[in-house]
Amino acid sequence: MATDYDEPRVREEDQPVNESLEAIQAQRSATTQTAVIDLEDSDTAEGFDLPGADLSHEELLIQVIPEQDDEFTCMSCFLVHHRSQLARETSGDRYCTECED
Repeated sequence: MATDYDEPRVREEDQPVNESLEAIQAQRSATTQTAVIDLEDSDTAEGFDLPGADLSHEELLIQVIPEQDDEFTCMSCFLVHHRSQLARETSGDRYCTECED
């Protein structure tokens, strides 16, 4: 049997014609679920720092890896790229292929 893909998915005889707005809203609210949000310790207001806040007592625990021999820093976007993305080098300044497009 062939399927008619242009046929409406909901047929008019399946839908009630004179259903009130209150009945539709009551039906939707009965099936609607409330979202449950899981909060972690980092999601609290203590995790946000306001602009201009004094952060002198904070210590950063980030390991900084120096630029490798096969990498360069683009002088346009200041991102570190692999040398395969080097588009041009002008007087020691290197530029990536993304910035040269």
